[in-house]
Formats: sequence, C-alpha cells, structure tokens
Amino acid sequence: MTDPTTVEGASAPMVDPMAMRRAMGCFATGVAVVTTRHDGTPHGMTVNSLTSVSLDPPLLLVCLTTGARTTEAVVGAGRFVVNILAARQEQIALRFARRGEEHFAGLDADQADNGHDLPVVPGALVHADCTVDQVLAAGDHVVVLGRVESLCRNNATPLAFHGGRFAEVRPHGAEHDLWFA
Repeated sequence: MTDPTTVEGASAPMVDPMAMRRAMGCFATGVAVVTTRHDGTPHGMTVNSLTSVSLDPPLLLVCLTTGARTTEAVVGAGRFVVNILAARQEQIALRFARRGEEHFAGLDADQADNGHDLPVVPGALVHADCTVDQVLAAGDHVVVLGRVESLCRNNATPLAFHGGRFAEVRPHGAEHDLWFA
C-alpha cells in the first residue's frame, strides 16, 4: 500500500501538494493583506504566511506568490504595508485573494492623512510599513524580508484562518505576556 501523502514514480518520495495544503491547514494563522503602490498603481494580496523575524532590527517575513502582480510590485517598489486583518474582515481577505481583479475598486485605501503614503486596508488591526530588506526565491513563492519602519495598531480581535476556514480568536486561560522565539 502506498502512503497517500506521496507521489509514486519519483526517485525520492514527493509530498502531494494537496496533502501538504491539508496538513498545513492544521496550523492556525492570522490573515493579512500586503499592499504597495508601484508606478502609481495600488496592488494588494491576501497572505497568511507572515511572521515576525527579528525585533532588533525589526523584520517581518511574508511569502508572496511567484509571478503575481503584487509580488512584482512589492519588489519593484521596494516598500510595502502588512495589514493584519481584524475579525469580521473576511470579505476584505476574499477580495484581495481573487487573482486578476481590481482589488482597490470602491475601497478607501489611501490613508496619507494617517501617515501612510502607501495604500492601507481601512479598519485593519495593524499596519506595518516596511522597506524590502531581502528577497529570496522559494519554490512557487518569493520570501520577502521587510524592515519595519513604522507601526499603527488598533484594539480589535484578529481574523484567523484554520482548516480552510476563517475563525475567531478567543483568549483562554490566565493572562500572560508570552512571546515565543
């Protein structure tokens, strides 16, 4: 019997992409939209591959789809904003997840009056303005390390993603100020 997570015929077993997707769906993540402006045009993409890499210097890591308009715009502009979505912003996540659409149509994303000169998602939990520090090719994605230049944070509950669905984060247990390496 063949392991259902591998593909036959390769010299070394390969993990089936759908098995990988289902397995990684067990890991609950936040949901964010990466935005930028390049050559006067706003761009954005929903991501859940996002992590804090370093506090000194402040660095974030985002994984963007290779060849996507937003990926090319982020690299070309050298700057981007990570908009961490708040609960009940599922429609924003879905809007920016659709390929080839005008994501900003009808969305008031210009927030220059709030200190952002790049488009931001209104009502997001966090806006992290970043400059591109490093870009690395990684399979069908591009890993972008961004140096955080400024942050805005709202008090709200974050939007989560787990098992292919949006979820809400509910605190449980005693309050602790925990940070993991």
